[in-house]
Amino acid sequence: ALPGGRIANKFYRSIVQQAPHDPALLGAIHLFWADERCVAPDDGDSNFRTASELLIEPLKLQPAQVHRIQGELPPPAGAAAAEASLNSVLGRSGSRALDLVILGMGEDGHVASLFPGDNWEDQNHPPLYRSVVAVKPPPNRVTLTYRALKEAAQVWVLASGAGKRDALRQSLSTDSTPLGRVRSQRSQVRVFSDIQ
Repeated sequence: ALPGGRIANKFYRSIVQQAPHDPALLGAIHLFWADERCVAPDDGDSNFRTASELLIEPLKLQPAQVHRIQGELPPPAGAAAAEASLNSVLGRSGSRALDLVILGMGEDGHVASLFPGDNWEDQNHPPLYRSVVAVKPPPNRVTLTYRALKEAAQVWVLASGAGKRDALRQSLSTDSTPLGRVRSQRSQVRVFSDIQ
């Protein structure tokens, strides 16, 4: 699953520069998103649009490999469609979870669209995706849930910029931020950062 936010731009450019352009290797990849803003896919705020322009088109990935969150749908319908798409691909592959989720971390320690103070999680059978109302615009979003992040084979976090220093330190030492909560629920989270 791909990240959103500003850090995605740097990440996608780096991947395109370093990735082998081997159709056989790239053909095995299926792309999902950690979160999406509920906007049209060609909107400037769309995480899909950024990935399409900077990653999908340069690598010439096929439409069948790209499983975008349909941000143009009402948020609950977008979450349900994203979950159905993910479950369909996981069912065909024999896997039970995402192989790799790459997340950006915000200044408040949020990851995907899981923000501080949002402790929602259906304890009986939480979904893999859900709709949220974020504190940042645009407010309506669809995000992977803590369950999906807990079950993923690997979770990598990208954190860049001095303004995120305190949130990163807090996230690495407590579970009081969304990243801290993800970290506390997993045996390993890899953090890539330029923060000193």
